[in-house]
Amino acid sequence: MSATAPPDEILSVGPLEIVPAEHLARADGRTLTLSIRELRLLTELARRLDRIVSREELFALVWDREMRPGDRSVDVYVRKLRVKLEHALPAWRFIHTHFGFGYRLAAERAPD
Repeated sequence: MSATAPPDEILSVGPLEIVPAEHLARADGRTLTLSIRELRLLTELARRLDRIVSREELFALVWDREMRPGDRSVDVYVRKLRVKLEHALPAWRFIHTHFGFGYRLAAERAPD
């Protein structure tokens, strides 16, 4: 389980800003509509910026329990979150897949 965020914690990733204490994320200043799980997933990735985080670790952090074999919840939520982020900020890519290892959050310009 993740620790409670300090009330003034703001996580910035390029044009993306996450304010865990207020349960919100902004893209270029516009509030994103995210589910609780999507926001928790984004927050946990942002707290581990530029680090590859395994699906099992993300599951434990976001769902507060151990992942069962074959569970694809992390992948489903990463896909949903990725679509929302790319819709809000089409010139950027944030969630990067490292096959066999996990996911990494980093702000990178989308290829032309």
